[in-house]
Amino acid sequence: MRRQLLPALRIVLVFTVLLGLAYPLLVTGVAQGLWSSKADGSLVKVNGKVVGSSLLGQSFTKAQYFHPRPSAAGTGYDAQASSASNLGPTNPTLLDNVKKAAAAYRKENGLPAGFSVPIDAVTSSGSGLDPGISVANARLQAARVADARGLTKAQVAKAIDDNTHDRQLGVLGEKYVNVLELNLALDKLTAG
Repeated sequence: MRRQLLPALRIVLVFTVLLGLAYPLLVTGVAQGLWSSKADGSLVKVNGKVVGSSLLGQSFTKAQYFHPRPSAAGTGYDAQASSASNLGPTNPTLLDNVKKAAAAYRKENGLPAGFSVPIDAVTSSGSGLDPGISVANARLQAARVADARGLTKAQVAKAIDDNTHDRQLGVLGEKYVNVLELNLALDKLTAG
C-alpha cells in the first residue's frame, strides 16, 4: 500500500503546483502584459476614480441619464447575484412585469399609450448585468435626456452615435450603446 500511496501523493503535489500555482500565474502574467485594462475588469475612471466597468451595467434613475435595461440580478445590478429572472415567455408574472415596465417606460419618455417599445427596455438580460441597450432604446430616451440636461436633441443624438458599438465579431447581436460610457460622455458635454 505504501508503494502506491507515495507516488500518488507526489503526483497530487506536482499537479497542485503546476495547475494550481504555475499555470494561473503564467496566464495572469500574460493577460497583464498584453491586455492589462481588460484583465483588471475594464474599469472606467473619471478623474482617477473608478466609476464602474464597461462590462457591467449599473443603475441610472435620474432623468438626465440614459437608463439601462431592467436587471434581475439581486436588487438590481448586483454582480454577486448575476442571473436572469428564469421566467418563461408564457409565465403570467413575466407578462405582467413586461406590461408594467412598458407603461412606465412610455410615461417616463413621453410616448403615447400603446407605442411599441424595444424589448430590451422591458426585459432583463440573461446575466442581469448587461451594460448596453439597443440604439432604438437609446433614441427613444434621447428627448427626455436632452430636456433634463438642457441640450438639443441633435447634441444627444450625436452622443448616441459616437457611443454606438458595432455588432460583436461583425455578425453577433445588434449594434448597442454602452449606457455608462454614453452617460459619462454627456456629463463631459454638459460640464464643459
